[in-house]
Amino acid sequence: MTVKIRKVGNSNTLTVPNTITPQAKEYDVFQGRDGMIIFMPKHKNPFLDEAFIRTHDWSQTEESGGTLIGEEIPLK
Repeated sequence: MTVKIRKVGNSNTLTVPNTITPQAKEYDVFQGRDGMIIFMPKHKNPFLDEAFIRTHDWSQTEESGGTLIGEEIPLK
């Protein structure tokens, strides 16, 4: 399948064929060094989302599953 770039106002446009079903409404667009054009669905960054930050448990525990072998401090 081949598509052609067309000029619309000050932008170049690539048409998405009907055989491709978009998975998102917004996409980030990148161009690789080899000229490849990549469209990636835009996702929210959870670390910038106030609701996520307020409701997330920021404590972290480590699970080793074995005996201590150095100067580790065991969890109580």
